[in-house]
Amino acid sequence: MTIRQLQLLIEAAERGSITEAAEIMYVSQPSLTFAIHSLEKEFNITIFNRSNRGVELTKEGEEFVGLARQIVEQAQLIEERYNKRSTRKKSFCVSSQHYSFVVEAFVALLREEGGDRYKFHLRETTTYDVIEDVAQLRSQLGVLYLNKFNENVLQKTFRDEGLVFEELFVAQPHVFVGKDSPLSKLDKVRLEDLKPFPRLSYEQGIHNSFYFSEEIMSVLDCDKEILVCDRASLFNMLVGMNGYTICSGVISEALNGDNVVARPLLVDDYMRIGAITPSTVRPSRLANRYLDILRQLTQNAAATKKDGADDKKERQK
Repeated sequence: MTIRQLQLLIEAAERGSITEAAEIMYVSQPSLTFAIHSLEKEFNITIFNRSNRGVELTKEGEEFVGLARQIVEQAQLIEERYNKRSTRKKSFCVSSQHYSFVVEAFVALLREEGGDRYKFHLRETTTYDVIEDVAQLRSQLGVLYLNKFNENVLQKTFRDEGLVFEELFVAQPHVFVGKDSPLSKLDKVRLEDLKPFPRLSYEQGIHNSFYFSEEIMSVLDCDKEILVCDRASLFNMLVGMNGYTICSGVISEALNGDNVVARPLLVDDYMRIGAITPSTVRPSRLANRYLDILRQLTQNAAATKKDGADDKKERQK
């Protein structure tokens, strides 16, 4: 086993294609295939299932690639420390539901750790794909939420996929609305207040189960519904259509501006927002640092929100 073999293997796993990986790594396809076969023979395992569509990791291949990433990362750290140079771009990937604090933490990590050469990947995607990305080791971690409605189903899914959920914080449900929306004038919002306005939700593709919805209360009937795929479209619709979406309430004004505001939603529910990681693979140094930044950002946001609410109560006395 060599570091080069592991680097070729990781690239093939990330691309899902021997041909694409060979092009990226500047080797011939037969050479990359031979490197993978050599690893499979040396350790008596099958790393990939092969088909006309490309390659897909087996269960034992998922674990092997996760360990390979740690070895390659440690080798890179040794190179950087003692040779004062990097032999490979720093690599990090996170998959998440659509949260601005995830983006803010990603930017902070990139500024802190990026350096001169890096390949960082942020996937804001469907709930199903967040879970699949981490289970298949395409991403080092995923960020999503649990609540009363989906927790049992998602926790079973995590166990079946060999994933561990670590809570980052618990959020009271809020609604995001445009700053000029009639809903923004309310200190607290009730479900009946929402009825005249369009509800915005994130499209979940073919895995459109209520348990995979990004918004709590998704089973409630609504006369006006708008589905979108990205956060920019959702925020534009909030402003342009006086719509709303149910959310954690944590938003980065620095990244998203002041056109969208959060208001508490009076419902008996919660959002346990946390990170999922593979149970068989130790998180990388970058993954651990990213989690540290996430914790700090979300704790600060929660504290700021509480201080703001207390100040408002004091002014009203």
